[in-house]
Amino acid sequence: MIDLKACVEAVLFSSDSALSMAKLEQIFEVDTQELRLALQQLQHECQQEGRGVVLQEVAGGFQLRTRPEYAHWIMQLKRTRHMNLSRAATETLAIIAYRQPVTRAEIEALRSVDSGGIVRTLLEKDLVRVAGKKDAPGRPLIYATSTRFLEVFGLNSLEDLPSLRDFKTDELEFELEMNFEPEGGGQR
Repeated sequence: MIDLKACVEAVLFSSDSALSMAKLEQIFEVDTQELRLALQQLQHECQQEGRGVVLQEVAGGFQLRTRPEYAHWIMQLKRTRHMNLSRAATETLAIIAYRQPVTRAEIEALRSVDSGGIVRTLLEKDLVRVAGKKDAPGRPLIYATSTRFLEVFGLNSLEDLPSLRDFKTDELEFELEMNFEPEGGGQR
């Protein structure tokens, strides 16, 4: 048996916008009264327990929002921008993640195209880092994934990366889209 209130909280927390009752009913496939009760309980708990968020009914739906009294601290948080990665950037990131440490020449040998601009973009987005220089002629830079990469993909360590045999290309693209949303925090 699932805890409907906890599921509703998780869905609302993950949503970028208010979710209508109809949308919530569609997601959970439960009776309207049962859903309303879960929403009321969640709203009550947020108010009574002094949480940093409140459940508000806004824009014809429900949304978890931060309390206004915490605005000062929320403003201190560096807001991350929405990350859009092209297919080429996604491919390059996957090569770095699974082959690290890896040089740009090794990436380009696998992709058969120049990857300098893409590697630079991944560095700017803090998804990869320079891990040093290879002990080879020209001492090329070697790249590895960053701590931010682990955060974005919800991984504890690189050992948590799925095996390449565990997913199809379409599933990887969907996973990337789901995990590159802006971080939570702040009034929406």
